[in-house]
Amino acid sequence: MKSFRLATMLAAGLLLAPGHPFAQELSGPQVVRTLGRLQGGAPAIDLALLMEEAAASAGKGVAALPDWQKLSKLSQLIVEIDFENDSIAIEPKSYRTVCMIADALHHPNLRRYKFLVVGHTSSTGDAKHNLDLSQKRANAITEALSTTFAIAPDRLFAIGVGEEWLVDPSNPQAADNRRVQLVNLGLVK
Repeated sequence: MKSFRLATMLAAGLLLAPGHPFAQELSGPQVVRTLGRLQGGAPAIDLALLMEEAAASAGKGVAALPDWQKLSKLSQLIVEIDFENDSIAIEPKSYRTVCMIADALHHPNLRRYKFLVVGHTSSTGDAKHNLDLSQKRANAITEALSTTFAIAPDRLFAIGVGEEWLVDPSNPQAADNRRVQLVNLGLVK
């Protein structure tokens, strides 16, 4: 069974430069601190445009596109969550991580913010299939957070980028590229 490693990577408020992730034990206070680092107001992010660009860029990458560069400057957390092979079923061992994220999103310091859940894959398989799978996995995480853990659905948005925004572009098939990313989009309005 192909799975994501349970190691977590913390980006200290910003996405680490590709190829330089570090694994670390994830804790609730770390999640709150990392996702709560919002420097000034968050720029307006057009989620529909991001989805269009991801779909149009299948196999080409999105990191260099201006809208995606804005997104990479926001406060965010990168987590690897295990899914069953080629599936949206979250493996039971990953619910501890999802639960920790939910607890953090209920924290008073984060309760007023909305978040983007970004699904990623490695480059194994077809780019279009990976894009679709990553969207379904991002949706599965937002659904788990909103239904199982009672995070208000209007605070969560999902987008899949497949293999288009790699953590380790020098090794596109690496497990580090299969991850879920949470991005603080700013205050709920």
